[in-house]
Amino acid sequence: MRYNEIRRKTREIAVGNVLVGGNHPIAIQSMTNTDPHDAKATLDQIVRLRDAGCDIVRITVPDLEAVKTVEAVKKADPGIPVVADIHFDYKIAIACAEAGVDKIRINPGNIGSRERIEKVCRACEKRHIPIRIGVNSGSLEKDILARYGHPCPEALCESALANAAALEEFGFSDIVLSIKASNVRDMILANRLVAKETDYPLHLGVTEAGDAHMGQLKSAAGIGSLLCDGIGDTIRVSLTADPVLEVRAAKDILKALETEGQSGLRVVSCPTCGRTKIDLIGLVSLFEERVRAEKLDTVPLKVALMGCVVNGPGEAREADIGVAGGCGEAVLFSHGEILGKIPEDRIVETLIKEIKKRF
Repeated sequence: MRYNEIRRKTREIAVGNVLVGGNHPIAIQSMTNTDPHDAKATLDQIVRLRDAGCDIVRITVPDLEAVKTVEAVKKADPGIPVVADIHFDYKIAIACAEAGVDKIRINPGNIGSRERIEKVCRACEKRHIPIRIGVNSGSLEKDILARYGHPCPEALCESALANAAALEEFGFSDIVLSIKASNVRDMILANRLVAKETDYPLHLGVTEAGDAHMGQLKSAAGIGSLLCDGIGDTIRVSLTADPVLEVRAAKDILKALETEGQSGLRVVSCPTCGRTKIDLIGLVSLFEERVRAEKLDTVPLKVALMGCVVNGPGEAREADIGVAGGCGEAVLFSHGEILGKIPEDRIVETLIKEIKKRF
């Protein structure tokens, strides 16, 4: 079954020139970690994220002075939609809307009175700017937390829907919902609950996921589980690491699930065993380095590197191009058909050449 056949049907939201929801490709997001008052450093990082494959980028805007960075970034036109991350001060949200930001991220519960929430809605409505409602286990309203006793999935769901209703009260429905938790199971269950109650697009992520290793594992488990349910329209892999790694990890999750609209080179390789007579582990590592260096990671092909001919061509029959190791050599095959033999020291070079030939 194709991914879009199981995908939850949601309304479409325009974030700059990126459409989120509906049957549009799942958008990859990340967030800058530069000083929000340093426009140059922030812009430079945004460009790096864009070049790595990021679709939407978020900037924290802690005060009115930082709005100048938003203005500078938008004036420079980095070629990627920019989201302003706002907490507490509704005036900053309005200023960012006036600066031309592409989306505002707020938690209406900490913005203040109904009057302030309405002012933010009106400022965004006037400029066709969507609002992402961000709810996580650390931001639950006191009354909801008191009722449930702890930040459980039901509490997160109730908070998200209540915050959406706070905007809907003023006729604002250009909304993306984000329900995150550091506990993977809570994040999954909360999003499943919300998905049943509304057709707003959902932004997926495991918050405070950890370092590059553990953070990717938790994100793959949480985001991947929901995407397999057909839930999710835009994702962020949160890592205590260079944000560029977040983008690469998000792309890898989408590749692993083979979601529609996500192009990229997919590598199939076996775990090796006693039959393996070539340095497959080293060859796979070298191959992936060459792919990144030559910017071939966006080529929509499946490439297989298998340890032996016993299972290689058969197990990797769907590969556009692949190799299966022998003793100091490998057979080259395409869709299960053997094309010839190549020496071990020519495997990576041959695969790179074959990829270029096919694309």
